[in-house]
Amino acid sequence: MQTTTTVTFSDFEYTRPDLESFKIKFTELLKRFSESESAGEQLKYIKEINSMRMEFDSMQRLANIRYTINTKDDFYNQEHDYFDNISPEYKRYIKEYYESLIKSNYRNIIEAKTGSQLFNLAEFGLKTFSSEIMEDLKKEIQLVTRYVKIISSAKINFDGKVYNLAGMDPFIQSIDRETRKKASEAMWGFFADNENEIGDIFDEMVKVRTVISRKLGYENFVQLGYDRLHRSGYGVSDVEKFRKHVHELFIPVNQELMERKKRLLGYDKLFNYDSGINFKSGNPTPKGSPEWIVSQAKRMYEELSAETGEFINFMIDHETLDLYNRENKSPGGYCSSIYKYKTPFIFANLNGTDHDVKVFTHEAGHAFQFYQSMNNEYPEYMHATFDAAEIHSMAMEFITHPWMNLFFKEDTDKFLYSHVKRALSFIPYGTSVDEFQHFVYSNPDISHKERCRQWRIIEKKYNPGLDYDGFEFLESGGAWMQKPHIFRTPFYYIDYCLAQVCALQFWKKFNEDRDAAWNDYLKLCKAGGSKPFCELVAEANLESPFEKATVESVVSYAKKYLNENPVE
Repeated sequence: MQTTTTVTFSDFEYTRPDLESFKIKFTELLKRFSESESAGEQLKYIKEINSMRMEFDSMQRLANIRYTINTKDDFYNQEHDYFDNISPEYKRYIKEYYESLIKSNYRNIIEAKTGSQLFNLAEFGLKTFSSEIMEDLKKEIQLVTRYVKIISSAKINFDGKVYNLAGMDPFIQSIDRETRKKASEAMWGFFADNENEIGDIFDEMVKVRTVISRKLGYENFVQLGYDRLHRSGYGVSDVEKFRKHVHELFIPVNQELMERKKRLLGYDKLFNYDSGINFKSGNPTPKGSPEWIVSQAKRMYEELSAETGEFINFMIDHETLDLYNRENKSPGGYCSSIYKYKTPFIFANLNGTDHDVKVFTHEAGHAFQFYQSMNNEYPEYMHATFDAAEIHSMAMEFITHPWMNLFFKEDTDKFLYSHVKRALSFIPYGTSVDEFQHFVYSNPDISHKERCRQWRIIEKKYNPGLDYDGFEFLESGGAWMQKPHIFRTPFYYIDYCLAQVCALQFWKKFNEDRDAAWNDYLKLCKAGGSKPFCELVAEANLESPFEKATVESVVSYAKKYLNENPVE
């Protein structure tokens, strides 16, 4: 798949979109679309409308990437705020397009060409937006930005130096228990110091999202949250059933693994600050710098397939990777895309831990999916659906297992063991985040302290025995405040859990028949967002993660692997 991009990321041109000019041209195109006398004519205008949308979105994404690279950059701070302010107005124009599309006299002909998913997504667009909520949307977006700025500005004094949140990870994974404890207290101390402001921000978020929901005719934000994520084919009750399966099947195996860990580390009791380490001799670490990691990834992806080889060389050649952890850089990792330049972009904060390779392969899975479907003529299909997107990323983590020796050398067995173990421990945590959000948005008027109290109850349900060694902020239920997804994309987090079940299936398939499994994965990536979640899962020849038998199967396979491949 060849692309037309010939410049590197630093040369990507940014121009602030003029909303008034956009409105005039967009409105004229919609008028022509509605007055068209054939499906062919309407399809021509859809193409022109999509071209305008992709130009606007490209500038918004480019501004956001450059803002998160340096949240103190004055210019991109202003551009980020500009998009925060105009995004609701932009959504109004997209809604008008979706209304025209659904009302088209030639809908049957257009749908036969585009597929029904475009119209499903249009329906969600209409349900989740109205002009009445525009000011509320602006407030919601501004609250998210406030939260991101707080966590991005973290300056944590530790051992005579100052670190941001990502910079604390190596200490939290230290072989020395006292260092881990002090590092954990320093990191969580940052959130404790900012608890009141973060709690107030979230309280305002819950209230404004509830207001938005009621203005749109919803009882509360729960169903609106699902509809914003374009979930079809399953609902709240299916997710609740999935959480029950997780509680029943994952908790026992994780308790066994915790007992094994105690023996490995030689402790009578485990505390929260022991969660970051798995081996007495220390965690596996990549054996080189971020540049070295990229060079090893280049070899890995070139050997994996022709498609991944072309992909990684495109990313390297166009410098669409920003991996170093720096002061004022936004925490975490993500994959974005810039339609205008037909390129994905990978953002991460590598810090010398085994998470470096995990986050790189994870975000590369997202990026590879976009690279495979970016030439689709409908922007709705270029990206996977929200709920399917994490299958590509989490499966990529497992697909690349045979090449982990390139990164970890003598620590390879350690990494493979801890990666599988982490997958099993993550899913209960992810479901606890989901259950917490259902509680919060079903009870929008409760206080911050009541939210924290409920978090601690749910936390104990999915992680019995979690002990914070008397650290009051965590014992009182403050740990949820460090999870950006709760603030930025409510109800998204369960998608990681559903995807992890699918990724574990891909892992099993790859171990049994690599070629067949790769063909299924590639087919899934190329499908993009052209079908709903359950249909994409079926297209990849995976079993539904909502079925208890599927969950039982992946737990059993992973447990067997860990038992047969013990690492001291």
